[in-house]
Amino acid sequence: MSTLAWTAVVSLAAWAWLALGQGFFWRTDQRLPRRAEPAAWPSVAIVVPARDEAQMLPVSLPALLAQNYPGQAEVFLVDDGSKDGTGELARTLSAKYGGVPVTVSSPGEPEPGWTGKLWALRHGIALARERDPDWLLLTDADIAHEPDSLRELVAAALTQDIDLVSQMARLRVVSTWERLIVPAFVYFFGQLYPFRWINRARRPLATAAAGGCVLLRTEVAVRAGIPDSVRGAVIDDVSVARAVRRAGGRVWLGLAERVDSVRPYPRLADLWRMVSRSAYAQLRHNPLLLAGTVLGLALVYLVPPFALCAGSARGDAAAAWAGGVAWAVMTATYVPMLRYYRQSLWLAPLLPLTALLYLLMTVDSAVRHYRGRGAAWKGRTYSRPEAAPDR
Repeated sequence: MSTLAWTAVVSLAAWAWLALGQGFFWRTDQRLPRRAEPAAWPSVAIVVPARDEAQMLPVSLPALLAQNYPGQAEVFLVDDGSKDGTGELARTLSAKYGGVPVTVSSPGEPEPGWTGKLWALRHGIALARERDPDWLLLTDADIAHEPDSLRELVAAALTQDIDLVSQMARLRVVSTWERLIVPAFVYFFGQLYPFRWINRARRPLATAAAGGCVLLRTEVAVRAGIPDSVRGAVIDDVSVARAVRRAGGRVWLGLAERVDSVRPYPRLADLWRMVSRSAYAQLRHNPLLLAGTVLGLALVYLVPPFALCAGSARGDAAAAWAGGVAWAVMTATYVPMLRYYRQSLWLAPLLPLTALLYLLMTVDSAVRHYRGRGAAWKGRTYSRPEAAPDR
């Protein structure tokens, strides 16, 4: 066989392993586990770090205020140096809508070694602990919760005796670029951190969370030293989950049904910044890991369509057959995620194009790092941030 045919066969073998041996990452059935209402509802402190979120708060904050939670709940919104009136708007919305009480505070600029979000979380958690809550809900300012979201999260955690329950919010998918890139973002995340593995206590090395919605038992948070133990992490959700697992806590992660992100990413540039700001940090700023990732993405996602087209043009039946089957398997594994996002299944064969974009975003993330721009987000730049510390 030709070199192209052998390469296509290797790609096909990789897809066979991914489809069957990577925790069935492509399935979308990991939702909140079976739950029953407790006899007594625990108290919950909802901590919301917010930096320049005046556009998001009119949608997200009223949803938190409207939670029909039977127990005691309070929102602690931390205005992280906003310049658009985020803090004052939060107070105005609280006075207008009522519901769950809101405390608005500001921690000042982060101390050295802290990322902005985790510095804000540190301040909010410290204030919350003065009320001695049983649980902490860590959620972002662009996340809208259905009225029963908190109730269902707490019921699931108590019924299953889980210390950290996290849901990956359903991201906004409206613009053309969002349709092309956003479902794939969740698909790739699940491939890297298979939800089934995370949700099995016997797979301790497979640990992650989704930072937009994390319900955390306060006792375990204290034992894990959160957020101080992960203060330098840009990929804070994975870091928090690992800290909880190291402290002996149980972690669960699934797809959301009652939690949505309202942040728009209408342009390719917006999505590009979202991915590239932390992609190289995920690779621990290691050039060898970067090279391996680029080669891996090319082999798994780019070789199948190339082998099919080039093999057909050259009369290389083996290359065309192996490439075509690999592309078909790839396409089939992407269909469940598109259905979850209620998108056209015609987007499934375009996954290689989306993977190419993610490859370029990852390379750009490394270039930005070596140019000293690091992980830039909302006016702050971290020249050498941590991804998800192991200790």
